[in-house]
Amino acid sequence: MALVTEIGTASSASESLCDVATALAYHADRGNAAWAVLTTAQQEQALRRATDYMERVYKAQWQGLRVNNTQALDWPRVGVTANGYYVLSTIVPIPVQRACAELAIRASTGDLLSDKNQQKIKTKVGDIEVEYDKNSPQATQYSAVDALLSPYLSTNSGIAHRIVR
Repeated sequence: MALVTEIGTASSASESLCDVATALAYHADRGNAAWAVLTTAQQEQALRRATDYMERVYKAQWQGLRVNNTQALDWPRVGVTANGYYVLSTIVPIPVQRACAELAIRASTGDLLSDKNQQKIKTKVGDIEVEYDKNSPQATQYSAVDALLSPYLSTNSGIAHRIVR
């Protein structure tokens, strides 16, 4: 089935925040040849998985509100400012689309939201030893994606603060 991309209409049928053509141009401009060798169907699947990741991980962190309660995805949104400017409620911002493309190339080779495990720092087999780091993050973090999305995220990450005088 063809990918249904959100283009700023707050569609109830959208499956992705980035279309195949945008992702193809994004990766071509950056020399990511691995994206171009994927079939269109594989690219669409990866874009869906990337969008699923963004919907789950950033849902409580986005600034503003969804345009309506029937839209399938978190974008478009009202009440968002980025870099000192209001973001139109009829678009999916280019950095959000680029973040989706970044995640899609990663999704094409594996899970973005895998089960969590502690990081090994030591194990012992005979003379070989592995130990787990108690303080390591249990989930993979995508710094490039976080940097692209940071202007669109709430500074309090959805946590309400009570002010007392």
